Amino acid sequence: MSIDSNLAMSATASGGRVLSGMRPTGRLHLGNYHGALRNWVQLQYRYECFFFIADWHMLTTGYEDTARLPEFVREVLIDWLAAGLNPGVATLFIQSHVPEHAELHLLLSMITPLGWLERVPSYKDQQEQLKEKDLATYGFLGYPLLQSADILVYRAAHVPVGEDQVAHVELTREAARRFNHVFGREPDFEEKAERAVKSLGGRNTTLYRQLRRRFQETGEREARERARALVQSNNRITVADRERLLGYLEGTGVTILPEPQVLLTETPKVPGLDGRKMSKSYGNTIELREEPESVTRKLRAMQTDPARVRRTDPGDPDKCPVFELHKIYSDETTRKWAAEGCRSAGIGCLDCKQPVIDKIVAEVTEMRRRAQEYVENPELLRDIVAEGAEKAREAARETLEEVRRAMHLRAD
Repeated sequence: MSIDSNLAMSATASGGRVLSGMRPTGRLHLGNYHGALRNWVQLQYRYECFFFIADWHMLTTGYEDTARLPEFVREVLIDWLAAGLNPGVATLFIQSHVPEHAELHLLLSMITPLGWLERVPSYKDQQEQLKEKDLATYGFLGYPLLQSADILVYRAAHVPVGEDQVAHVELTREAARRFNHVFGREPDFEEKAERAVKSLGGRNTTLYRQLRRRFQETGEREARERARALVQSNNRITVADRERLLGYLEGTGVTILPEPQVLLTETPKVPGLDGRKMSKSYGNTIELREEPESVTRKLRAMQTDPARVRRTDPGDPDKCPVFELHKIYSDETTRKWAAEGCRSAGIGCLDCKQPVIDKIVAEVTEMRRRAQEYVENPELLRDIVAEGAEKAREAARETLEEVRRAMHLRAD
């Protein structure tokens, strides 16, 4: 067995599936890396991770021009691999290659109240920010529910987000809760649940019964959590039986679509070259695979504390965007040196920038090295995408089978 296979089995055994996606807007920059991608690289070895390129989501605000979409998808995928995502451990795929996303979105739309979508904070915010675009479309109104389908189709346990995205996950939880309430009345549930208990095997069957009894008779939360962990870590049972056992434990019916939990992630502030948030729309970015000479040139010209007009003027590191980069890239000793040198005018701005320049150049140089084999061998990308789609579809089909059965959309 390969090292990657061992890592993948270890991540799966941790008992949780993580799902996240990214819109393909072209090459990624340091803000994308530190805001999300770096965290994904760490998560892939702790959870069973599914990461997708959200090309359908691009259509919600950019349907009028899709000519460069394939190029953008390719560039994002290469950046993911350059940053350290491992297709031997995580499942990487393109959203539109898994049509089950669209089917679940359609089915959820049948029971989702219109008001839920209209109150999503980003709905009105983006309409205000993107006034030049025609966003009076069903697709734009419904894109938060498509996000919910993206998550629920994999029955993800965790969704890594920053605080500004918690509302989207809460909508997903509400959609799952409503679906389970409407369609979670499985015929012969207790009989099927008892069969699932026996399939746990030997001591696990006995332990589950003991823990379930303790929780239902006394409300002991520790017993519930132990029973949930016992079920979720058992690889001998099907996903459907796992959900039956969790529902049986709680004294409810089957949970067809589990409610995902927010996995709050640290998202350090990454300043752009002009001091504002790093963003393509501001034109103030450093790309992950940018030429080292370009990185050096940009950072040497980066804005600093405006109070330091002359070399001898003292500055305030709290007002300098370069110091924000020190917080990300420099150790405590270097940060202390930079802060004291700035306040005392003991060092110039170029002196202060040099340690950051060295670290960022080293980082992008390594990413460029890792990306090279994919740039030179496009067939490697095609293989990764095809394999990722196959794995994703296998998981998504299993969910859709349960959803269709619950909604009586099957002939048998």
